[in-house]
Amino acid sequence: MPVSSKAKWSQLRVGVMAAFALGIFGVLVFLMTGTNGLFKSTSDVYTYFDDSANIAMAAQVTLNGITVGKVNHVGLSGSSEPGKIIKVTMQIQDDYLKSIPVDSQAVITAGNLLGTKYINIKKGHNALVIAKGATLPSQNTTTIDDFVQQGNTTLTALQGIVTKAGAIVDDVQNGKGTIGKLLEDETLYNKAMGIVDGVQKATDSINAIINSDNNSLGKVLHDNNELYNDVRGTITKVNGLIDDIDKGPGTIGKFMQDPSLFNELNKTLAGFKQILTDINDGKGTVGKILKSDELHDQIKGTIARIDVTLDKINKGDGTVGQLLNNPALYENLDGTSREVRALLKDFRANPKKFLTIQLKIF
Repeated sequence: MPVSSKAKWSQLRVGVMAAFALGIFGVLVFLMTGTNGLFKSTSDVYTYFDDSANIAMAAQVTLNGITVGKVNHVGLSGSSEPGKIIKVTMQIQDDYLKSIPVDSQAVITAGNLLGTKYINIKKGHNALVIAKGATLPSQNTTTIDDFVQQGNTTLTALQGIVTKAGAIVDDVQNGKGTIGKLLEDETLYNKAMGIVDGVQKATDSINAIINSDNNSLGKVLHDNNELYNDVRGTITKVNGLIDDIDKGPGTIGKFMQDPSLFNELNKTLAGFKQILTDINDGKGTVGKILKSDELHDQIKGTIARIDVTLDKINKGDGTVGQLLNNPALYENLDGTSREVRALLKDFRANPKKFLTIQLKIF
């Protein structure tokens, strides 16, 4: 083979290999940057916004965060109707169309405040799903301009607060208002210092009393040996008393240690229990009083007779009833009482009239 033919063949092989490498590189770039599969079919789905929010061509389209397509076109729709000024064409993979209900909403969002914008489809709950060429409702989001406007409003309000705070600080520094007088008035400062001096003098007096051995408090705090001995002696006496109780001498000790006393107390409680049992059984005088039906009937009959007697008295029957209810008897008694009072009054005034003794000789 001639040398020129070999050179041409080598050049051809290099060209073929370069073209093949470029093809592989293009496929890799497409797979790494594209959102749709190489052999997957797509369909156009539309949505509208008031503002494009700088959404770019080929931006991702996600369904609840899962990539399902890309933005194919962004432009003016030609309509002035609110919410339909900007028309966005989305290329959605056909496999995902059956997962997008008709009440889903498209919203322009970003990973962060300055991140790349993309469209996220919030999945709805309707049983019907979109078809090719469908239009999804959209949800307008807050743009950077809105954030800036809100920030300006906040800054304006904050500036007003700072201005008012500055005016308050000026008034305080000039001695105006309660706080200003509190900080600037020397009279109030002098009064406060006087109070502090008084408290200091009182504290010094208390310390002097505590540090002195000429009073009870000072002795308690400083005469440690005497106080310690008194407390120790009291504890020793208490311990001795407890030991005596444990050993048995004395009334309390015998009560705690003597088993015969316990037996006597047990017998007494048993006897008392027997008495209560007899009373419950109707035995003895108290038992019969509490349990006897005959005594109950007698008491009931006596109460009935007393009720009858009281009824008669209330009606004026009998001597007692007449005495309580007859007005004539009351008037007679009242008249007699007046005559007796008059007689006694006359007797006190002229006793000789009633004590004169006449002696007659026949």
